[in-house]
Amino acid sequence: MSNYVEMWKNLGMDLESHDLLCQVLPTAVGDVFLTQENRPKCMDFWDTVIAEVHGIRPAELIEAQKEGRKVFGTFCVYVPDEVVIACNGIVTGLCGGSQFWVPGGEAVLPKATCPLVKASVGARLGRTCPFFRIADMYVGETTCDAKKKAYEILGKDVPMYVMDVPQMKREKDILKWKDEIAAFAKKVEEFTGNTLTAEKLAEAIKTVNEKRKALARVYNCRKSECLPISGRDALLMMQIAFFDDPARCAQMCNRLADELEQRIKDGVSVAPAGAKRILVTGTPLAVPNWKLHNIIETSGGVVVCEEMCTGTRYFENLVDESKTTLDEQFMALSQRYMKNNCACFTPNEGRIEDILRLVKEYKADGVIDCSLKFCCLYDVEKYSVSNVLKDAGVPVLSLETDYEDADSEQLRTRIGAFIEMIDD
Repeated sequence: MSNYVEMWKNLGMDLESHDLLCQVLPTAVGDVFLTQENRPKCMDFWDTVIAEVHGIRPAELIEAQKEGRKVFGTFCVYVPDEVVIACNGIVTGLCGGSQFWVPGGEAVLPKATCPLVKASVGARLGRTCPFFRIADMYVGETTCDAKKKAYEILGKDVPMYVMDVPQMKREKDILKWKDEIAAFAKKVEEFTGNTLTAEKLAEAIKTVNEKRKALARVYNCRKSECLPISGRDALLMMQIAFFDDPARCAQMCNRLADELEQRIKDGVSVAPAGAKRILVTGTPLAVPNWKLHNIIETSGGVVVCEEMCTGTRYFENLVDESKTTLDEQFMALSQRYMKNNCACFTPNEGRIEDILRLVKEYKADGVIDCSLKFCCLYDVEKYSVSNVLKDAGVPVLSLETDYEDADSEQLRTRIGAFIEMIDD
C-alpha cells in the first residue's frame, strides 16, 4: 500500500505506527483467506479490497470530498444509510476489529470495556485508520452504554451526531424512531447543504434495497447442502459491504451469487463431506476480526450463517418502496430498521426467534454464541439463547473472547470438541 503514503500523510496519520499495522495485515489475510482451497473466483474483488483496505476506498472518498460531498462515519446498522445517500452524502463503517487499536482506546477508556469500542476509539486517537480521518461527521446511536460514552470522546474534535434508539418495540417506539430519522434527515440536509426530497429518498431506498437483495442472494446460496462458499469469505464480503459504494457492492455481490448458484448446480462445494454446519451469533465481527470463523473452519466445521449485525441483520427486511411522501418514507424506514433484533432491546424474543428460524433455513448442525469480553448485552442474552436452543434439541456452545490471539488454542480446543460431539 506504499502508493498511498502521501494521502496518509495529508490525512495527518501516524505513518510509523501505521506501517506496523500494514506489515501485519498481509500475513493475516494470507493465513485466513488465501490458504483456502477451491475458493469462488469472484472473491478476487474482495481480496483486492482487503489487500488495499486503507488505500482504494479512502482514495475514492477523498476524491468525492473534493467534489463537495460529505462522508458520514457510522457505527451501527440502525443508522439509515438511505437518508445520507439521498442528500448526496457517503456512508462508511467505522467499527474497529483489531487488537492493534485497543491500547489506544484503553488510554482513555476503562480496560473493562468491549474491545470493539476500545479499538474504534484507538483507531481515531492513534491516527492509524484513514476512515476515521476522512469522515466529516460521525453518527452514533444509543445501543450500548460504552459506545455512548465513547461518542463523547470521539466528538471532541469531529462533528458527532447521536441518534436515540428506543429500547423497546411498542408502537410508540416505532413512532419515536421515525421522529429520530426525521431529525437526522434535517441534520444531514444542513451538513451537506442538499435538500432532501421524496424523489431522492425513494431512489436511495431502492439503491440500498438492491444492495440488501444482492447480499441475500449470496447468503441464500449458503443454505444449500452443497456449500459453494466458506464462512470466512462470506464474512469478508459482509464486512466490506459496510465500506463500499452501495451500487458497486450490489453489482459485485450479484456477480458472486451468479457464480455460487452455478457452483451449486455443478456440485462444487468448499466443505468436505460430513463437515458440521455452524451458525454463529453474538457480538458483531468488525473487520479484521476473523479469528472465530478461522478457528471453526480449520477445526472440522463450516460457518453457514451469522445471526448478527455483520450478518443477516444487515440485509434482512426491505424498506417499503411504495411510499411517496417524506413522512411516509420516514415511517417505512423506521418500521424496517426496528425489525433488527439487537440485544439492546427488552424484551428481545425476536432475536431468539431469528436464531431458531435461521438454524432451520441454513440447516445448521449447531450454534456458537460468542460475545466479546465486557459486551454485557450479548453476554446476558447467552442464558436465554442457550436454554431455548437446548430445548429445541440444537447443540450450542457459548464463548467469550476478545481481539487477542492468546486464547486461540483454548478456543480451538473447545470448538473442536463441540464439533466432534455434534451427532451425525
